[in-house]
Amino acid sequence: METTTPPTAHIGKKISRIRELRGMKQEVLAAELGISQQAVSKIEQSAEVEEGALEKIAKVLGVTVEAVKNFNEEAVINYFNTFNDNSTNNGAVYAFNSTFNPIDKIVELYNEKVELLERLLQSEREKNDLLRGK
Repeated sequence: METTTPPTAHIGKKISRIRELRGMKQEVLAAELGISQQAVSKIEQSAEVEEGALEKIAKVLGVTVEAVKNFNEEAVINYFNTFNDNSTNNGAVYAFNSTFNPIDKIVELYNEKVELLERLLQSEREKNDLLRGK
């Protein structure tokens, strides 16, 4: 019997979607990985990604390799919808077992985004210095 990879196992698409959900552009991911934006684009179009590269990408995205491999956009949408649909469950969240404070998670994600932006700004400053010949 021949097995085929199901369409949901397309790792590149999962990487792309996680990057987008994190508010990160391909250029930023590329800079963090030390590769070109075109290389990131090629990775995101690939159904499979080498394990070592996947580990580096996951680290930059702030997730685990397992989170990338098991990423399910429908689950993410359902997760966030539980916070918006308080009319049917009086504010209780039954769709998952929450072991963290959502406010703390938002603050954590905000701080991570600030750090990424600071690194991007530093990278741009270094590029400008190189162009100016400093």
